[in-house]
Amino acid sequence: MIRTQMNISKNMFVVVISFLAGAGISQLSAQMPAPPQNSPVVLMGGTVVTVSGETLKGGAVVFDKGIITSVGASEEFPQGAQIIDVSGKFVYPAMIHARSSVGLSEIGRVTETVDLQEHGRVNPNVRAQVAFNAESEHIPLARTHGIAVTVATPTGGLISGLSAAMLTDGWNWEEMTLHAPSALVINWPDMSDAKIRDAALRELDDAFLSARRYMKAKHAAGIQGIPHHRTDVRWEAMIPVLEGKVPVHVNANELTQIQSAITWAEKEDVRMVLVGGRDAGYVLPQLKEKNIRVILTSVIGGPARQWEEYDRSYRLPAMLYEAGIEYCIAGDFSAANAIRLAHHSSSAVAFGLPQEEAVKALTLYPARILGIDDRMGSIEAGKDASLIIADGNLLELSTRIEQVYIQGRKVHMYDKHRRLYERYQQRYNQAFE
Repeated sequence: MIRTQMNISKNMFVVVISFLAGAGISQLSAQMPAPPQNSPVVLMGGTVVTVSGETLKGGAVVFDKGIITSVGASEEFPQGAQIIDVSGKFVYPAMIHARSSVGLSEIGRVTETVDLQEHGRVNPNVRAQVAFNAESEHIPLARTHGIAVTVATPTGGLISGLSAAMLTDGWNWEEMTLHAPSALVINWPDMSDAKIRDAALRELDDAFLSARRYMKAKHAAGIQGIPHHRTDVRWEAMIPVLEGKVPVHVNANELTQIQSAITWAEKEDVRMVLVGGRDAGYVLPQLKEKNIRVILTSVIGGPARQWEEYDRSYRLPAMLYEAGIEYCIAGDFSAANAIRLAHHSSSAVAFGLPQEEAVKALTLYPARILGIDDRMGSIEAGKDASLIIADGNLLELSTRIEQVYIQGRKVHMYDKHRRLYERYQQRYNQAFE
């Protein structure tokens, strides 16, 4: 009986392998995680845009075991290193998508493929990395467009949950989690309806009060005469926020929302990061004074009001830069539009943002805001070898990203768009043979 089952299993294995071979390895490579780096690699002769320092023409980047070991013009490379000539190419740090639904949302019309929110309005215990779908078709698309890290962000309710910085290569969510939690996500209420606004703010205050009382009770555990306090996963998740270890990302766009959120964050003594920030340009002095960082979402878009300038959103990154406010550009939240991340930054260049700043807004600045700048965001010795090789300026729409490395792993540059292109190219060829 056991031998029969083994024979059946063996036969099934052969059938499956034959089918996959017939389908073509390129069909599989879209989702095939890259193996770990097994020998030193040298990218030599290209223009190395370090971001944190000077740009090196004809420079070399050496990395081993997923870590950058040297950056410069040295010709003394490790023994057995794979030397890759990237002359005429540009080497950039990989991009970071600071707020996205990649990995949490697949097909908007199919509810079962969307895992962005939980029931209820107060869910600080939600962990985005657990819901991250490593098999999502959107992940290879983000990866081949130069995004090595995407911040999976929950939505819905008043307190949505905890976001997580996820790598865009790996077998499962455990392997792909780079840093979690990244932040507690709060959706600031609409300020136009006083009744709804006041109810929401009371609910928010009650949640933080309950969390503070819980934290005090937990810290008192073990003291003689103090009864044991039962664990509550909601308030347990908020302790790092109250201790200042985890920031609060507040989604707010309208002016009064932003001002109200800043006042609340100061009262609660939490590390606030403004997300969205459409009207941030009207409160620049306040943001600077309170040291509020900003994650800008869509730069590409029209004005919110009839009387505003047509280019208001395009000029906002330059306004933040000139005001000395720490910011980054996150672009679209939609998983399908993650590939447009660099377009938002390049659009800001056309309206006054220096090119060097536009690249930093996609690399070094989000790394700093997310607290992962010790590993990501620039090309420096000691940081992860998460790199882009491109045939031109990263901000030019015509530039082609030829190769991406994530923690030293040479990832597959194949995705659904390329697969469909090849498929319908064959249809066209067959029609005219």
